[in-house]
Amino acid sequence: MNFTISSPANAVIGRYNLILQVTSGNKIFSRFLGQFVLLFNPWCPDDDVYMANENEREEYVLNENGIIFVGNAKYIEARGWYYGQFQDHLLNICLTMLDLSLYYRQDPAIDVSRRGDPKYVGRVISSMINGNDNDNGVLLGKWQGSFHSHENPSRWDGSVVILQKWRQDNYKPVQYGQCWVFAGVMCTVLRCLGIPTRLVSNFNSAHDVDRNLSIDKYYDSSGKSLNISKDSTWDYHVWNESWFIRPDLGTSYNGWQVLDATPQEQSK
Repeated sequence: MNFTISSPANAVIGRYNLILQVTSGNKIFSRFLGQFVLLFNPWCPDDDVYMANENEREEYVLNENGIIFVGNAKYIEARGWYYGQFQDHLLNICLTMLDLSLYYRQDPAIDVSRRGDPKYVGRVISSMINGNDNDNGVLLGKWQGSFHSHENPSRWDGSVVILQKWRQDNYKPVQYGQCWVFAGVMCTVLRCLGIPTRLVSNFNSAHDVDRNLSIDKYYDSSGKSLNISKDSTWDYHVWNESWFIRPDLGTSYNGWQVLDATPQEQSK
């Protein structure tokens, strides 16, 4: 007997067990046939992550190598990065990442039921790429002080060794990461799960903590700078964009969606 399985385009991603059950009269016979993994499918027109352009699918899903732009506005440096989303064991690591998240630990049934939604999965992965909120995240961020006892963020040139080290160390955060490292690793994980993803670099980047759409600086009456503002400006910042539709916001918001795994402030 031959049979075909066709999954809905909005099916939950992850590992599935396939079991054949035959009922004959009062007897029930069950047999385990195997396990398969279901991912998002940017080649499927009904999937939320569908990307119509083949060249873009090649670049934002299948390409295992990329360039990250860092430095400053007057001297932009191109840094090579190996995403390696199809390397051995990477898929298992990415699926385990979903099961280690605080979302899953707080309510496994609700968490798993939402894994067909790229908005939700992107948010979970964004949280799990950094380990600064005690959730077994992949990388610990550090921006100042000495790096001598661990890896200087500038020494990383790919995601695979970071994710493998995270697994080998029993899912303890790898030390250390900064914005381009967080973005590179998140790109690997999301592409591995089937979500088209790219990196974005911004120079003279402003960080508006109090959300008043300005960068505030304070001075006393003599013109001396006062260190009381939490706002800051950076030479550059790197984050991710993933491609999927937004039925919650309307078609005008379909396309590239911003995700930022760099741990600066907690959000909802």
